Amino acid sequence: MQWNEPSRGDTLWVLQLTALAEEGSMKLSKAELRSSTHSLPKLRFEDQDLTSFAGVVLFQKLFRALNLKGRLYACVRHLRSSSCYGLASILEVLTLHLMLGWRRLRDLDYYREDPLVLRVLGLRRLPNVATLTRALRKFDGGVVERIRGLLRALVLDRVGTLGLGRLTVDFDGSVLTTKSRNTEGTAVGFNPKSKGNRSYYPLLATVAQTGQVLDLLHRPGNVHDSHGSREFFEECFDRIEESGFRGVLEARIDSAHFSDATCLQLEARSIHFTVSVPFERFPDLKERIAQRQRWWPIDGEWSCFEMDWRPKSWPRAFRCFVFRQRVPVPRKGPIQLDLFRPLERSLEYKVVMTNKEGSARAILSFHNGRGAQEGIFAELKSQLQLDYIPTRRLLGNEVFSLCSTLAHNLARELQMLEHPPIPTNTLARACLWVFERFGSLRKRLIQRAGRLTRPHGELTLTMSANAEVQSQIERYLTALDRAA
Repeated sequence: MQWNEPSRGDTLWVLQLTALAEEGSMKLSKAELRSSTHSLPKLRFEDQDLTSFAGVVLFQKLFRALNLKGRLYACVRHLRSSSCYGLASILEVLTLHLMLGWRRLRDLDYYREDPLVLRVLGLRRLPNVATLTRALRKFDGGVVERIRGLLRALVLDRVGTLGLGRLTVDFDGSVLTTKSRNTEGTAVGFNPKSKGNRSYYPLLATVAQTGQVLDLLHRPGNVHDSHGSREFFEECFDRIEESGFRGVLEARIDSAHFSDATCLQLEARSIHFTVSVPFERFPDLKERIAQRQRWWPIDGEWSCFEMDWRPKSWPRAFRCFVFRQRVPVPRKGPIQLDLFRPLERSLEYKVVMTNKEGSARAILSFHNGRGAQEGIFAELKSQLQLDYIPTRRLLGNEVFSLCSTLAHNLARELQMLEHPPIPTNTLARACLWVFERFGSLRKRLIQRAGRLTRPHGELTLTMSANAEVQSQIERYLTALDRAA
């Protein structure tokens, strides 16, 4: 078909493009496009060196680069185990089990013959469920403290390579629900999604710049969010300073931790903080906000004012900002499709106390940045099974939760090795990397079919030809070679 150059607005131009597209689409015959779908293949199950997790070779190299097996052994070497597996291997099995996307301990039966998983773990066969549960019963408080120390060490090693001038730590709790009444250490408490069920309520510290969990404090479900928080804050910042960090430390906390003891504690350590003020508990503060007439605009939605205020029992005052936001409100009653009906809006208020310098816009952006921690909690629960309670023993459940956070940190470490960080901190202290969700990483790279063979005596892992998968796996392997 001959091409004629028409004007851009000519109808003939559109018709010629359509004809060319149809002509190009008819170059393949039906025999070349379609295949028979009527016959079913014969099923055969044989012992072959096939793996469903070819991409786990990346974690094999990461574990070796971080000396993970040796570090896990240091966490349990004070315990004696009659199991031939060893407690360090049990911890590594649990961590990799969660990375592969499995939830229950019994799900291990679905991949126990996988040759590449066995090779990563350095085992010839995987332990059964009874062995895992017996091992969880053997762990003591010393193991829990050492795994917490390992978490902090891995995160702070990464922080040390970044050369940051500021490090921001967010603190918040999250509910882990169980329906069992016999689970040790659980209690009925604040549980909006599953009211009346027993739960744990751990307090987590996350580093905003790396998106990793710095530490986890296990607690029963009936405690207030501030229970044990001051000692936890102190321990986290002690470990950061012991790691050699000499920049500015920052903390962001919610209204559950609003107290003079907490604020004075952070101020005494020269830690810059923002804390939400539960202004509904202070009638005089509510009255001052209600009577306020002049508000300074920040943008189209936010306005604010700064004032001198403190609870009467406090020995000193800090900067206090009152913010209000215009939010849309659903209109009740039948909806009429009027073209120019104005949108109804309401005002929501937020009070933030801080010892930081800076403008109201900077304080608002910084404090609102703590919302990124909710995304970390969501990924920990949906992708790494933090909300699963595997046993009735408290210490076993603590170890399982720590393995979940360890798996999360290792996945983030893998991505940080391959991608360079953004060189600057934002006002909201956004993460210095754009991380892929672990579920997407698992589907794209980890859950790949492969075959282990030994051509000419050399161990070889063969996967299906896919240029994109090959490119990404090779980039990760190159980054791990540099880190080794």
